[in-house]
Amino acid sequence: MWRLSEVEEFQTGAGQLRPSCRIYRRAPKLLDQCAAWGGHRFVRRDALSASDRRPCPAAPGLAALVRCLAAIACVVFLAPPLRAQAPQQVPPKELVIASEGARPPYNYLDSNNELAGFEIDLGRLLCARMKLQCRFVTQDWDGLTPGLLNRQYDAIMAAMEITDEAKEKIAFSKPYIRMPSAFVASAQSDIKDTTPAGLKGRSIGVESGGAHQNYLDDLYKQSEIRPYATLEEAILDLAEGRLDLVIGDKDALSDFLKTRKEGQCCKIVADAPHDAAYFGNGVGVGLRKEDVALTMMFDKAIDETMADGSFAKLQSKYFDYKIN
Repeated sequence: MWRLSEVEEFQTGAGQLRPSCRIYRRAPKLLDQCAAWGGHRFVRRDALSASDRRPCPAAPGLAALVRCLAAIACVVFLAPPLRAQAPQQVPPKELVIASEGARPPYNYLDSNNELAGFEIDLGRLLCARMKLQCRFVTQDWDGLTPGLLNRQYDAIMAAMEITDEAKEKIAFSKPYIRMPSAFVASAQSDIKDTTPAGLKGRSIGVESGGAHQNYLDDLYKQSEIRPYATLEEAILDLAEGRLDLVIGDKDALSDFLKTRKEGQCCKIVADAPHDAAYFGNGVGVGLRKEDVALTMMFDKAIDETMADGSFAKLQSKYFDYKIN
């Protein structure tokens, strides 16, 4: 790269002396402008012979150099500024967490009309890890995301699944629930192999139009897939001996078997392998996208509770099987 050098004088063919300086290779337009301002011609110093080089009068040469530097300074100051990185928001001292209070055992209203359930207890556990005071508020399902975005509260713990659609509006912590899917068979069944090969020729009931039907249609092509309007209808047909198995979310199946008289007919024989392509990424804490620091704090707290066994201890209070 050529640098602006001292102003020099060169001799033209007519014997007249004019000032000159070497140029920047990267800024020919600026030097053209500089030449226009000063009325001087710019050449490379090494392009002149020794006999052509003459001392330059100080005043005109310095004026030309100042004009050139001024032009370069214009480019520097007019260049677009570097984008400043937005500071991360500091988490509040009191964390307000919203839940629906309508999906036991995850969240529900107790006899005092206060929020209770697995997610409420887990939220308190996570807040203790983060050394934050927590307060829980009730919000209907349709208003959960709008309320978060309007800053009515700081987080959502309401059995909210991490989906692509939800992530267009809000962020999520890492999942704290990955509910397994399971196969149910009659209490007298000896079925143990629930792989596609093991269930060849078997009839499987499933709730119509959901992720489980897609899973069966794609992977259990040699089984007889029978869709039902509801999971309950499928289990009732299983109880009557019209099906070999039923597949569904393990929490829904377990609840039916424990709470319904008809549930005595059947038993859970195996979990289905979790496949995120069909069954999603689980349930996480809903957060605003800009609250990066708070999201990281929740992730760290979730990892710690799972590592030290406190999550498993809390899980056993509400479930008799693993939920993550």
